[in-house]
Amino acid sequence: MTGAGKTEMVFPLLEAALAAGGRALIATPRRDVVLELAPRLARAFPADVPAVLYGGSEDRLRRSRITLATTHQLLRFHQAFDLVIIDEIDAFPYHNDPMLDYAARQVCKPGGRFILLSATPPAELQRLARSGRLPHARVPVRFHGHPLPVPRHIRMPPLHRCLKQGRIPAGLRSVLQRSLDRKAQIFLFVSRIAHIEGLLQLLRRMFPEISIEGTSSQDPGRAEKVLKFRDGTISLLVTTTILERGVTVPHSDVFILDADSGLFDEAALVQMAGRAGRSKDDPAGNVIFASAEWSRSQRAAISQIRSMNAIARRQGYLKS
Repeated sequence: MTGAGKTEMVFPLLEAALAAGGRALIATPRRDVVLELAPRLARAFPADVPAVLYGGSEDRLRRSRITLATTHQLLRFHQAFDLVIIDEIDAFPYHNDPMLDYAARQVCKPGGRFILLSATPPAELQRLARSGRLPHARVPVRFHGHPLPVPRHIRMPPLHRCLKQGRIPAGLRSVLQRSLDRKAQIFLFVSRIAHIEGLLQLLRRMFPEISIEGTSSQDPGRAEKVLKFRDGTISLLVTTTILERGVTVPHSDVFILDADSGLFDEAALVQMAGRAGRSKDDPAGNVIFASAEWSRSQRAAISQIRSMNAIARRQGYLKS
């Protein structure tokens, strides 16, 4: 479940490991997610501020009883931790990388605890859980007790055609304006890095009164832009799936252009949609799938979101 508060749910496990004199590790595939989690862990464990490890980090030589790291950093350790928590197990580059999976399992001490976290677990793990062969806990609701926002679909031509024609469809402009009118921070996801600059030019002409930026895996200023987006300095951020997970912006709406792209599978669409409605003060953020076609992945993503809401409602977890 995206936005369920999975990180906070593992805090009692961390506390138990530390109380027993052990060391704990939380690993996640992406640097952006590490940077998102670091201040939350530091606030929760002020006496054991985590050592934060990623390519180029300054904590490489600092020791702490809690380590927060990207999965590539696990190659540095061997049987070093009593508790190992691997977050976002379905994300690149951890997913389908046997070397990183092997490294993750080698960092846990014999007799230690190894835990996997995911809002969108791979199909094989889902099968193992359903068959009873994988002990698991399923969380069908966010911490604030409100349902997940269900995406709405609007029809628009492929983005490359819009860029070539130099205009944004009226339908997309209308829903973007509604989000701006309610002062939402807007994630606008595109499938290709090459589309970002052209779309920025169109959006800046259309909405000259707001701050609009773009970022991707190739942007050296990505971390700074995410901070500015989070604090409201940037109102609309055009990005790729590099920000599909881990980043929490409290008052946000999500737009996914070319949502029928083969580059967006069900899990990616669910993760991107999960950027909306994460705050208890704005639990019903808007999610828009914009595309020329109504794809199987879009149908499956909406079905999954509705299914989780139905389970949460049936089990009495929802406030509304």
